[in-house]
Amino acid sequence: MKRRSFVKSTLLGAVAALAVSSAAYAQEVTLRLHQFLPPPAPVPAQILKPWGAQVEEASGGRIKIEHFDAMSLGGRPPELMDQARDGVVDLSMTVVGYTPGRFPRTEVFELPFMMTNPVATAKAYWEMVESDFQSNEYKDVKVLGAWVHGPGLIHSADGVTSLEDMKGLTLRGPTRIINDLMAELGAEPVGMPLPAIPEALSKGVVKATVIPWEVTTAIRLSELVSNHTEFSGDESLYTAAIVLVMNKAKYEALPDDLRAILDAESGAKLSAFATQVMWDMDAPAREIAANAGNSIVQLDEAEVARWKEASQPVIERWIADMDAKGIDGAALIEQAKSLIAKHGG
Repeated sequence: MKRRSFVKSTLLGAVAALAVSSAAYAQEVTLRLHQFLPPPAPVPAQILKPWGAQVEEASGGRIKIEHFDAMSLGGRPPELMDQARDGVVDLSMTVVGYTPGRFPRTEVFELPFMMTNPVATAKAYWEMVESDFQSNEYKDVKVLGAWVHGPGLIHSADGVTSLEDMKGLTLRGPTRIINDLMAELGAEPVGMPLPAIPEALSKGVVKATVIPWEVTTAIRLSELVSNHTEFSGDESLYTAAIVLVMNKAKYEALPDDLRAILDAESGAKLSAFATQVMWDMDAPAREIAANAGNSIVQLDEAEVARWKEASQPVIERWIADMDAKGIDGAALIEQAKSLIAKHGG
C-alpha cells in the first residue's frame, strides 16, 4: 500500500512538473517597441518590422512585438533611452546622440570622416558594444542592435559648394559631435531630433540640415530645400550612431530559450542588416531629389581635403574631453579604425 502511494505521488509529481514545464515553454511574451520615425520611413518599415516578424516566426509565435511609431506612446525622442531603461516600454530605437554627452564612447563613430564603409562601421560598432560599451555606458539597458546610417550630407536652401558657404549658415544637427563639427566648419548649428526638421525649415529657424539621403523621403525634404551637397571619396563627413535597446529586467526575465532566440536574431546580424538597408535606401531617395530638379553637388577631393583639415580640432577636443572623463579617446579612435578596416572598411 505504501509502495502504491509512493508510485501514485511520484506520478502526480511528474505530471505536475510536466505541466509547469509545458506552461513555461508555452509562455507568450509581448514586447512593445517605441521609436520616433513615421511608419513609412525605411527604419520602421524595412528594418524594425521585418526584424520583429522574424523574431516572432523564430519563436513560434511565443514572442510578439508590438510597434509604436512616431512617438505614439508619448514623450520626446531624447527620452526613448530612458523609457526602455525605466520599463515604460520594452524596446526603443533611438539616435544615441539625442542625449548629448551621455554615451561618450559611442561618439567615436560620429567623429568627422571616421566612417568609410557603413556596414563595416556597424560591425565595428557592434564589436565595441560587446567588448566594452555594454558593460559601461549601456549598463542600464540591453543593447540588441547598434548601427549607423549611410554617408551624411548637407541639404540646404541656398546651396553649399565650398567650405566658405558654411559661414553663418543656420543648420540643424542631430548630435553633440556633429553640431561641434558644423560649428567648427563655420555654421551656426541648432540641435534637434529629425521629426522637428520640416517645421524648422518651413519657419526659417534653420536654412539647412544634415541627414543621410535615406531618411529624406520620410520628411519630404526634397520639397523643402532644393540643394544637396555630397562628399567624394571613401570617407564620409559624418554618420550617427543608432541603437535598439531593451529593458534589462524584461530581457533577463525571458525564458532561456526565448532569450536565445532573441539573441540569435539580434546583435551583429541585426546591426549589419539595419545598416545595409539604410545604405541601400540612399540611392532611391537621391533619385527622388534628382527627378524633382534639385541641385546635387559633389565636392571634389581637393575641396573635401579642406573640410577634413578644418574638422581636425573637433577630433582633438573630443580626445581631450574623453581624457578628462578618464577615457583614452585616442585609443578608442585607433580601435574603431582598426575594427572598421578589419570588416572591410
